[in-house]
Amino acid sequence: MRLLLVNPNMTGAMTDRMAGIARDVASPGTEIVPLTAGRGFPYIASRAEAQIGGALACEMIADHAEGADAAIIAAFGDPGLAGARELFDLPVVGMAEAALVSAAMLGERISIVTFSPVMRRWYLDSVRDAGLSARFAGVRTPDGHAPDLSNVQQSLREDLIRLCNRAVREDGADVVVLGGAPLAGLAPEIRGEVEAPVVDPISAATLQAQALAVLAPQAGFAGRASKPLPKTATGLPPALTRQFACG
Repeated sequence: MRLLLVNPNMTGAMTDRMAGIARDVASPGTEIVPLTAGRGFPYIASRAEAQIGGALACEMIADHAEGADAAIIAAFGDPGLAGARELFDLPVVGMAEAALVSAAMLGERISIVTFSPVMRRWYLDSVRDAGLSARFAGVRTPDGHAPDLSNVQQSLREDLIRLCNRAVREDGADVVVLGGAPLAGLAPEIRGEVEAPVVDPISAATLQAQALAVLAPQAGFAGRASKPLPKTATGLPPALTRQFACG
């Protein structure tokens, strides 16, 4: 099985970290293909940035879709997820949706804990889009934005653990999702210090992508009513232009 891990951010170290996590949880023989945006933003942290990141994610999937069994959009707000699902004939998984849906199977009430308050409203969109607003207990964040995302797991570790436990004790969360690619891989390290299950989004997305590739092989995608009509595109990269031409 071949899974595309598509990071619409430009930070290669973040892609490498997430690819390592994906390889650790993937079934033997699964190939993880890490892809990093060549333009855009070092880290997507707003809805406006996500609009651009979503287009870049579609470009990267188009460039590498041949031979792939599924694609993972490896940015927590899932930039471009809905459009990619319409366009490509393979399962496309968003790490936020995968984490939230997995959390909903582990408990009734879900919270997100992340490293910055600037993502709060955007992450609320992810909960709404996953259809889980009625089961959502809220987003917990530190008071300020972390200036250095490269070591946020270390610098905010104790704060994040405290926020997870506040989500459980004060908000009634049964499960906590760690939101944001910079926190990828932290969940297994702090599980023993949090009073509820903690979900790592990249692990959830990898496992769900594998499952969907088995449950919904690509042959079933061609006749979907939601596929865009074939259309000529101008100025787009060649692979994406061909994808739109095929519909």
